[in-house]
Amino acid sequence: MSVKTQDVKKGGLFNKFLDVVERVGNKLPHPVTLFVIFSLAVIIISALAAGSEVSVNFDRINMETGETEASTVAAVSLLTVEGIRRIFSEAVTNFTGFAPLGTVLVAMLGVGVAEGTGLVQAALRKLVLSTPKRLITAVVVFAGIMSNVASDAGYVVLVPLGALIFLSFGRHPLAGLAAAFAGVSGGFSANLMISTLDPLLGGLSQAAAQMYQPGYTVDPTANWFFMIASTFIITLVGTVVTERIVEPRLGAYEGESDGAIQGIGTHEAKGLKWAGFSLLGFFLIMLALTLPSNAVLRSDAGTLLSGSAFMGGLVPIIAMAFLIPGVFYGIASGTVKNDKDVAGFMGKAMSSMGGYLVLAFVASQFVAYFGWSNLGTILAVKGADVLEATGMTGIPMLIGFILVAGFINLFIGSASAKWAIMAPVFVPMLMRVGYTPEFTQLAYRIGDSTTNIITPLMSYFAVIIAFAQKYDKKTGIGTLISTMIPYSLMFLAAWIILFVIWFAFGLPLGPGAYIRM
Repeated sequence: MSVKTQDVKKGGLFNKFLDVVERVGNKLPHPVTLFVIFSLAVIIISALAAGSEVSVNFDRINMETGETEASTVAAVSLLTVEGIRRIFSEAVTNFTGFAPLGTVLVAMLGVGVAEGTGLVQAALRKLVLSTPKRLITAVVVFAGIMSNVASDAGYVVLVPLGALIFLSFGRHPLAGLAAAFAGVSGGFSANLMISTLDPLLGGLSQAAAQMYQPGYTVDPTANWFFMIASTFIITLVGTVVTERIVEPRLGAYEGESDGAIQGIGTHEAKGLKWAGFSLLGFFLIMLALTLPSNAVLRSDAGTLLSGSAFMGGLVPIIAMAFLIPGVFYGIASGTVKNDKDVAGFMGKAMSSMGGYLVLAFVASQFVAYFGWSNLGTILAVKGADVLEATGMTGIPMLIGFILVAGFINLFIGSASAKWAIMAPVFVPMLMRVGYTPEFTQLAYRIGDSTTNIITPLMSYFAVIIAFAQKYDKKTGIGTLISTMIPYSLMFLAAWIILFVIWFAFGLPLGPGAYIRM
């Protein structure tokens, strides 16, 4: 049975612009070929930049010691004897060390069992039958935002589930994928809870602040109040963009679905019950391993969010959170007879990742070459210098800072790496005119989040393309970018408006954190 969505006439200048982006992007070669071309371009540009002796001087925070040190970074040519040797000798480690690779494959071991036994499908049908259709988009976006508590796990779990949920509702699966991706990545600086990124950015902000005022401290909760408000704003904006812009543009989905939504059968209900019991048991075990001050999965210092085995092991923990209920569901419902069935489901999940592995290999080489060449660092420092040289003050300067952070994010994906470069410039500069490091950090996070979803340099961009190609083999970089641009622009606009309102009323950013010194 084909799933149809309402056909809407694609008019207006903005839709025409998105159509052009999609057409031009999709006329480019296959994403694998495109990343090969990008890699060759970086090699050539690095040689030209190094030949012209391009370099930058700046103060940088050492992310291990927290100390500020003077740095000089010059463009490095990859067309040298050392560069060519490195290209060949480190190709394998570039691939095996590619951050999303292990995350995706380990998580898929658990997700594959949950899918193979039928748990995911039954749980989704239960969700479809119990959730009002009007709220499902907001639920997907909100779940994506909340998933960033678990760092990158949302990319692997929530994004493909978003597509499946929309398909179950008879809606375009790529709209569900886009909504989840927008929440997970575009909403990376919104949450109701403190995420793994907060202590990391706070530490860098603190080190930069101490350049101007020794002893200044920045807490992990420095932006918490603003993040809570942002969660509801981004959920609302993401819902509107999905339903009013993205889904109408996608039009009718002609792929196959499972037909009408069936009720939950007796065996499935029994399986869901035992899956729920097993998940509760797993949750209680994890509480025992994390809650006590001397718990096994805490760090030696007793912390849970920083340097702990819990944070380091989130991916296998999430894999087990799918694997264990999946096995219990399979045994109770009859889809698992023995251990061979479980191993078979894992193998099937891995076999479906072949296309992604090819894409990950070439993408990992491109990201590595870009880092080796120092081109991203040079662009970041030059962008900061340009903004500082404008002489703007007040809200115009802060908005300019947000835009520069968003632009630099197109070239350096790591939020902490960019902040290690930008914080020593902007935190002391804005402290001198009366703005707190917490406020400067907040402005940076807005820019950093909003362009995550439109840059191929984002580590998980290749992963999202691979997920999308499951529903449309023709999906390329152009399709994904044109789909996500409305989210990027609307998130940026909404966040800037919220930022200005927060500034105008002088609201606290978090517990004990304010806008002005």
